[in-house]
Amino acid sequence: MNLATLWRWRATLMAVGVGLLAGLLRLASLADPHALVFDEVFYARGAYSLTELGYEGDWEGDDGAFATGDTSGLSTEGDFVVHPMVGKLLIALGIELFGNEPFGWRVVGAVLGSLLAVLVALTARRLFRSTVWGAVAGVLVAIDGELIVLSRTALLDGFLAFFVVLGFWLLVVDRDRTFALLERRTAEHRARAGLADDAPLAGAGPSTGIRWWRLAAIVAFALAASTKWNGLYFAAAFLVLSVVWDALARRWLGWDLWPVGAFVRAIPAALATVVLVPVIYVATWANWFLTDGSYDRSWAQQHPGEGITWLPDALNSLVHYHQQMWTFHTGLTSEHNYMSNPWTWLVQWRPTAFYFEDAPDAACGADRCVSAIHALGNPFVWWLATAALAWALWRVIRHRDILALTVSLGVLAGWVPWLPYAYRTIFTFYTVAFAPFMVLTLVWAMRRIAQPDHLEGGWSRRGTFGVGLVLAAILVISGFFVPLWVGTPIPFQYWQAHMWLPSWV
Repeated sequence: MNLATLWRWRATLMAVGVGLLAGLLRLASLADPHALVFDEVFYARGAYSLTELGYEGDWEGDDGAFATGDTSGLSTEGDFVVHPMVGKLLIALGIELFGNEPFGWRVVGAVLGSLLAVLVALTARRLFRSTVWGAVAGVLVAIDGELIVLSRTALLDGFLAFFVVLGFWLLVVDRDRTFALLERRTAEHRARAGLADDAPLAGAGPSTGIRWWRLAAIVAFALAASTKWNGLYFAAAFLVLSVVWDALARRWLGWDLWPVGAFVRAIPAALATVVLVPVIYVATWANWFLTDGSYDRSWAQQHPGEGITWLPDALNSLVHYHQQMWTFHTGLTSEHNYMSNPWTWLVQWRPTAFYFEDAPDAACGADRCVSAIHALGNPFVWWLATAALAWALWRVIRHRDILALTVSLGVLAGWVPWLPYAYRTIFTFYTVAFAPFMVLTLVWAMRRIAQPDHLEGGWSRRGTFGVGLVLAAILVISGFFVPLWVGTPIPFQYWQAHMWLPSWV
């Protein structure tokens, strides 16, 4: 294969390389530890009951028995669960394909977590117009601890992150395709009118037809919200951003009524969102509707005249169920060792310990061996990305930098809505939903340092050297922390060497 062929296939080779790296870190020894890790006690067991009962049944007895294959604790009583269905249905898919054991619980999340790294790489390539920066973004996602841990455990937040990034990537593709279409039709309009290439144009701009990529993004965001409700914040932020992109494209092309053009073309997308998101969300509850044993399935029949009586009984019951879920989420204030304040999330101040057990001495050859899993992002990535976020927001305010807004908006959509709920029992691992956008913001900053504006695409020797050193340090730190992300037995003293801050212990 010659260099010209490699160049033509550079994007594919980059995506494959990122996918292989991410897959290796997520799929290797996926069945370890052979135990329920943190909230797998809810989601793995709930997914198994979906495969057996068609709904989530309540569990009795020892939580640890499930990991040994003992499922006798499953009852036919419907369990009060407080999250939508999609994530648990995907976990159930893995159990159906590979059996009721740790690999089966985790494999679908690991595969989607690997694909997430590829999606970020492809998205970065489009945003920064560079395969190199796409590769950097993909690798940083592939080796980040928060994303690795949530891909290797049967929790919902990794699925949420995947669908959010999928929706964002689809919108970026839609942006590029729509701009190309607008540019071509605008040039045709000028040619027919005999106008110069830079002549201003009267009107709102040409139609772009059905935006299939944007419709697909709406479906992806609907699946995100059907995994965890906070997917709706990402949907709202990014769909509004897509309208901003459309407006700016029309302005750059010279149409004087560019705000009107973008607004009018946004109306079909808004209507599609209002219709598709609720329909898809309700459809994902199909198993709840079709099984009599589901929690509160018959509430409306048992409470005639209550609730929203004009709805069919099944929907009235579902609404009542969701009211209970909302009350649970807003009122959850029980103390937990690893609860954290969202104001400290960006710097990973209080990461969540998912698993910590003593291992046999022979496992690591020391006097005391431990197996630990900490949902802790690569410290260098998160600390530097926090600084990059501040820079990006300054660029947005001071220079109206649309690229800075694009990369940082995902962080704000995933983080800011949690700030009013600092009183709640919440955890730092929720940051996995916006971790890919922390990476994109960091890569945006690295690119500005290595390729400053005044060089018009050229590379600064000092900037490139500095960025290279930072990337090398990040890779070394990831190698150092990998045992704490995958649960490899290590000497207790080695574990202690990773506790850089007192709040990490």
